[in-house]
Amino acid sequence: MEFADLVYPSLVYVHLLLFVLWLGADVGVFVLGQHFRKRTVYTLDQRIALLKLLVIVDLTPRTAWALMVPLSLTVSYMGAWWDLPVAIVWVAWAIAAFWLWLVFDAHAHDMTPRAAQRRKWEGWLRYVLAAGYVFLGMESLLTGHPIATGWLAWKVLLFGLIFVAAIMIDVSFKPVGGLLGKLLSEGSSDATELPLLRVMNRTRIWVWCVYLLLLATAWLGVVKPG
Repeated sequence: MEFADLVYPSLVYVHLLLFVLWLGADVGVFVLGQHFRKRTVYTLDQRIALLKLLVIVDLTPRTAWALMVPLSLTVSYMGAWWDLPVAIVWVAWAIAAFWLWLVFDAHAHDMTPRAAQRRKWEGWLRYVLAAGYVFLGMESLLTGHPIATGWLAWKVLLFGLIFVAAIMIDVSFKPVGGLLGKLLSEGSSDATELPLLRVMNRTRIWVWCVYLLLLATAWLGVVKPG
């Protein structure tokens, strides 16, 4: 087998690896969040340490998410599943590089105006990509263009819905910053803990949506029904 023959299956392998890293690390984030809630088991300092670890682990699914955009387009192009211009593939890689820079720069300068700006830019980027993927999936399913392959059109639509659910995670989780500051300044009590718990419970709904959508997109990519 020549090197060129190894490129496409290798990209498919990396595509699956990103799925594993995304879902696996996201489960780790979920577990750390669950333990943060246990105020009768851990001290407040221990819970804050868990939260700091959660933020670090969360970089893995965010990285996988950003890389999944250009890699999925590359696999579609090289596998002849979608006849798209190669220029779009290169643009997707440039967008992913910019997205990753925003993620890691914000992490490196956390709790600063610079980090807030980077996260705002990342938010707008995700809004645009969410709208693009949902529109592309719906248009392809309804008209058979530009993606004629049914399972791939469904996968694109579901990937767009992953963007929507992930955006809703951030929207639901936004009050946590102020509530956490109140917890740290006033200490652990029902007055400081219960509002924080309610926000985390609402956020978990969207987390489960992401998990289910990820499993569905992976099934479509592997089984390729129809």
